[in-house]
Amino acid sequence: MRPTITAFRDSPDRGQGLARDMPVRWALEEVGQPYDVRLVTFTEMKAAAHRGLQPFGQIPSYENGDLALFESGAIVLQIAERHGGLLPEDTAARARAIMWMFAALSTIEPPIVERDAAILVEGNAPWFAARQPLLEERVRHRLTDLSRALGDAEWLGPSFSAGDLVMIGVLRRSSGSGLLEEHPNLVAYVARGEARPAFRRAFDDQYAVFLAAARREEEGIN
Repeated sequence: MRPTITAFRDSPDRGQGLARDMPVRWALEEVGQPYDVRLVTFTEMKAAAHRGLQPFGQIPSYENGDLALFESGAIVLQIAERHGGLLPEDTAARARAIMWMFAALSTIEPPIVERDAAILVEGNAPWFAARQPLLEERVRHRLTDLSRALGDAEWLGPSFSAGDLVMIGVLRRSSGSGLLEEHPNLVAYVARGEARPAFRRAFDDQYAVFLAAARREEEGIN
C-alpha cells in the first residue's frame, strides 16, 4: 500500500528543502517506499478535514491504510520501524539511533528555531540587537556539544540511520548562519547527508513543488 503524505502547496521556505515534509520524503526514499503527496494550501491546512489528521493545522500528515500520523519525527520513526535500512538490527544500536532522533528534535532544534523566528518576527524590534547574541549563544552551545559528540566519525552511529536523517535535517536550518560553519565536522556531516541519492530525490521532488508554485505566482494563478 502506498502511503500518502501532505505538504505545502506554496512552501514558505522558497525551495530550500526545509519544510517539515522533507525528512518524511527523505525517509521514504531511503527505504525505497513509493508514496503519494497531497498538496494543501494554508487555508486547507486550517480546515476541519485536515485538522482531523493534523490537529494543529500543520504539515505533514501521513496516512497508510488505517494508520494516520502527524509530527515528522513520529512519521520518520514509523517508516524506519516498518522498513529495513534506517534502524540497526542490534537492540542497543537501535535505541541509540532513536535517541539521536529525540536529541535532534528536543535539544538541537529548539534554539535554532527560536533564533530563526526572532530574526523573522522581531528583527525590527528595539530589543532585538541586545537579544540576538543570547539566541546565538544558545545555538552555539548546542552545536559545540554535538560537534564534540560526532568527532571524526562519519555518522552518529556505526552507519547512517534515522538519527542522522533527522539530525541533518535540523542542522540544515543553520547552514549559512555562520554558526554551523564554526564546526567543520558538522558542515562535512551535513554535506554527506545531502550527497545521499535518497536525499537528492526527496529534495528534487520538494523543489518541483516550489517551482510549480513560482510559475503560478508568475502567471497570477491562485
